[in-house]
Amino acid sequence: MEEKVDLDLEDFSSEPLFDYLVKEVERDPTFLIGVFVAIAAVIITIVFWKFFVSTQTKSNSVLLVGLCDAGKTLLFSRLLSGRFTRTQTSINESSASYRAKNERGTTWTLVDLPGHESLRPQFVEKFKASARALVFVVDSAIFQKEVKDAAEFLYSLLTDGVVVKNAPTLLVACNKQDITMAKSAKLIQQQLEKELNTLRVTRSAALSSQDGSIGAAVHLGKRGKDFEFSQLPMKVEFVECSARGSKGQEGDAEIEALERSLAKL
Repeated sequence: MEEKVDLDLEDFSSEPLFDYLVKEVERDPTFLIGVFVAIAAVIITIVFWKFFVSTQTKSNSVLLVGLCDAGKTLLFSRLLSGRFTRTQTSINESSASYRAKNERGTTWTLVDLPGHESLRPQFVEKFKASARALVFVVDSAIFQKEVKDAAEFLYSLLTDGVVVKNAPTLLVACNKQDITMAKSAKLIQQQLEKELNTLRVTRSAALSSQDGSIGAAVHLGKRGKDFEFSQLPMKVEFVECSARGSKGQEGDAEIEALERSLAKL
């Protein structure tokens, strides 16, 4: 009995695979369908796994961006440890692991980017592809004076091809709300929309006059309509906060609204 089994296996192993498959299909036509379904399932699984892993790997950073002295570095410290720290203008990025305040305990890499005009482009270029979210920090107390500069920086981000393609969440953190003259998030949103709309017109006209076409540029918002943040391909939220807090360095920061938004990423 044992010799017969060995003989059958030897005969099977010597039979060419193609002939075997042909015989199986002739015997049962559904066999071929099963093979194709199995192959398709394997391919789909591999593609999905690679996409999921690459997405998780690339989009794992929360970038703190904005003009100089907007309060990004203090906000960075408050989000990580809750502690008040004295800061100075950054010339390099700072990064650390940030654990969101949600049930999942989601962890992101929080990155504080320098706000100086001469340094911003190179650091944005370095980190933009990994951005899960952009936290655009503005100084609410002197926003009226800085609105044009803030809008220009924001315009460069929102028309960047990589940013538009990846569509990270945009959180506009209206900082320094502890100061009496601070503008509200609603007013800041309205003024940014107005300024961005003006920039879109002037930049589009400049590009058109240079090469006769604006097709190469990423258009901001919807054509033929005044710009609104709701037209963007990413989720946008304006939140009020104070990294310093109303009680100064002895008290807690007032950043709960921002933390809630980060918890939803």
